[in-house]
Amino acid sequence: MLHPDFELDFNTDEIYSVSDFLSLCHSTIENNIPICWLRGEISNFSSPTSGHWYFSLKDDKGQVRCAMFRLSQRHIKFIPENGMEVLLQAAPTLYEARGDFQLIVRRIEPVGVGNLQAAFEQLKVKLRDEGLFDTQHKKHLPVEVNTIGVVSSSNGAVIQDIIKVLNKRYPFAEILLFDCMVQGEGSAKKLAQAVQAADKYGQCDVLILARGGGSLEDLWAFNEEILARAIFAATTPIISAIGHETDTTIADFVADMRAPTPSAAAMLATPDRLELLSKLSKLHANLTQHIQQTLNNYQQQLKQLSLGMPSFNRQLNVFSQRLDELNTRLNYQAKITLNLNQGKLNTLFEQLKQHSPIASIKHKQQLNQLAKTQLNNHIQHTIAQQQLDLFNLTQTLKKAIHHSLERQKYKLAAHSAGLHHLSPLNTLSRGYSISMLENNQVLDSVAQVKIGTLINTRLGDGNLYSEVKKIEKFKKN
Repeated sequence: MLHPDFELDFNTDEIYSVSDFLSLCHSTIENNIPICWLRGEISNFSSPTSGHWYFSLKDDKGQVRCAMFRLSQRHIKFIPENGMEVLLQAAPTLYEARGDFQLIVRRIEPVGVGNLQAAFEQLKVKLRDEGLFDTQHKKHLPVEVNTIGVVSSSNGAVIQDIIKVLNKRYPFAEILLFDCMVQGEGSAKKLAQAVQAADKYGQCDVLILARGGGSLEDLWAFNEEILARAIFAATTPIISAIGHETDTTIADFVADMRAPTPSAAAMLATPDRLELLSKLSKLHANLTQHIQQTLNNYQQQLKQLSLGMPSFNRQLNVFSQRLDELNTRLNYQAKITLNLNQGKLNTLFEQLKQHSPIASIKHKQQLNQLAKTQLNNHIQHTIAQQQLDLFNLTQTLKKAIHHSLERQKYKLAAHSAGLHHLSPLNTLSRGYSISMLENNQVLDSVAQVKIGTLINTRLGDGNLYSEVKKIEKFKKN
């Protein structure tokens, strides 16, 4: 029941429903307040599963609700954060479901830095905190390089600069180009796929990720997270050479090594041909000196062995003399034994004669004959035993001489084989030659001869004697 003092004029006042009123306000706001730019600080930021962004924009005196739908975010490279000061373009509207005034954001830029720079710093911090920039994950560049993979565009001058440097510095390596777009929409994904393909190929010793200079927008593909993670996951060492020396990308932080230019990347990936040739020359000189020293040592050892080892005839004479001495001692011993037994026999005869009866002369003769027979048998047995001993000594002596000669022959053959292996004559038999002057001095430089000089060239099967008609010096690299 209305108060009697309160009267409504239903004829002049229009009554709205809540929804009609909110719709009227919605139309009034959108039709009378233009799209404008606002500056403020982000708070209460949220991003639900729908992908839309909801936050409040505030300053020290007020705040307003904001919404930025997913389709409007396609050109935004960074993610807004609470406390970030931004400059945004928005259209005012009224959210009728709750009666809330809000701004529909169309563009947003960080204050003080650009959109791309903010995105760069955000991704840099994220990947750094995950450890993708840590030195412990950096792979060492290989010492020996046979194949170099280049991930770049075939249309630019980058690949030509790399080929030019490699042809001059290290022409032995094969170059494989993994052609890929390096700028524009979808280029980061294409670059990541090229890096993965080059790494999976498995034949590249090192990869060079290269692009020429440009603006931050031109180089943005190398600041994308998808490419950074592809570089980090690769097992092949990667050198980044993007833009100019002052340009820095996320790919530079993740790569195993950064080069200021593509040409510098080619130099980092390969050794210097001239340095290799210099090292090879030094190694060859050291090897030649070592071989010569070894050959001299073996020759000295052989000479010492030859001096210390008696000749065959000399050793045979020694053994023959020894045999003669043994034979003389044997005959002397046999003679002494025979004389001693003869003396004993004579003593026995005298004893028998003294004790034998006169009447038993015949018996005495028989005893005498028996004693003589026994004595002769003993003498013959002794002589036979001495002859057997002499034969055994002779055989033992021959075997000792044979074994000694065989050992000396084996040692001589072993040293001869070692000398033959290191012998210059053996080297000559494989097609090499040695040139010498008339005084037998080895010729190792054209500076030692002049036109008309007579030289001797030693081959494996003979000598060549020639006269120098022309001298040609090689230019040093």
